[in-house]
Amino acid sequence: MDMLRFITAGSVDDGKSTLIGRLLYDTQSVFADQLDSLKAKDGEGINLAHLTDGLKAEREQGITIDVAYKYFSTEKRKFIIADAPGHVQYTRNMVTGASNSDLIIILIDARKGVIEQTRRHTLIASLLKIPRLCLAVNKMDLMGFKEEVYQQILNDFHDFYKGLGFIGVDSVPISALDGDNVVQKSKNMPWYTGPSMLDILESVPTEEEITHGVSRIPVQYVIRDGEYRGYTGKLSGGVLRRGDRITAYPSGMSSVVEHIDFNGQDLEEAVPGMSIAVRLKDELDISRGDMISGAGFNPKIGTNFQAAICWMEPTPLYEGNRFLLRQGTNAVRAEVAKLDHKLNISHAKLDESGGSYSLNEIGLVHIRTAKPIAWDDYATNRHTGSFILIDENTNQTVAAGMMGGLPI
Repeated sequence: MDMLRFITAGSVDDGKSTLIGRLLYDTQSVFADQLDSLKAKDGEGINLAHLTDGLKAEREQGITIDVAYKYFSTEKRKFIIADAPGHVQYTRNMVTGASNSDLIIILIDARKGVIEQTRRHTLIASLLKIPRLCLAVNKMDLMGFKEEVYQQILNDFHDFYKGLGFIGVDSVPISALDGDNVVQKSKNMPWYTGPSMLDILESVPTEEEITHGVSRIPVQYVIRDGEYRGYTGKLSGGVLRRGDRITAYPSGMSSVVEHIDFNGQDLEEAVPGMSIAVRLKDELDISRGDMISGAGFNPKIGTNFQAAICWMEPTPLYEGNRFLLRQGTNAVRAEVAKLDHKLNISHAKLDESGGSYSLNEIGLVHIRTAKPIAWDDYATNRHTGSFILIDENTNQTVAAGMMGGLPI
């Protein structure tokens, strides 16, 4: 069984946590003792949102603060869900939860329609190159399950997302509280003939199923045992086959794949997502942090690049600040040489940087590294085009970055 990673996002009180609770409840993915602990004392039933809102402050305030991860499975697929906060001040949490997602569910309250937070989360999803989007128009029960309400929201949303580069966009009218069109098709909306939310989640392609592109292996470890020398790492993009010519970066030295070892097997080929050990015809000087690339377009090599970053630290970011940059298995000292522009998420445009970035702000910067690194633009490969910045004094992650430009 393959696995789909998806995230829910929306404004406060749009019903994200309730939707996830409904998915878990209706797919029988909740233990009996969990249900007993969530039953309301007044006998009114179960608060499904509390299946994800586990922090005490979340339950007291009725909001989601941190990203909550939940797991469930059906006969067709396994799932990892990230429930992201809706508040603007928790943008960094949403970015963290969305970075590895194959799909994002954007929730819209049918009473409110498309609002600023809808545009904010959709633009962030585009920035993070989440390939697929599902628009869930929630609380249709409060609008009498009217088709015209749903269609108006679809029209308004289409005008915003149409140029943002999503591979696929689905939409579904739901009532998360009552379960309409979440797992089972709703009898209250006979005018809707499309799939339920679960049907969409079970059928969309995952990143592991997408095998196009050039193969990349960020080297994690070199195994040396007598005559054996294998370079291990997770295959990120493309298909690697025995006999393929590869190049190691940043050295630029080439060889041929003689063996692909996976879980005790000697494979003819490997597909994205597999953690493998590659044995080469020649002994090359390859170490942790280097990149093995298949034939095709080459990764970029250098010490200067442009990137979009989300600043995650209360202390502002200024030009000249220095950090440890971690890109996959690679770690190198780096300097934020220039703050170019801030991203105005509400209006999808670039503003002046103002000389600093504050907590949760997203912008375009130039970074200079202490030694050459190999990378791809984030739009080409999310694994080899992403990085984090770490404050070496506190060892705290202060920014998440995407190499290349912005989607506007």
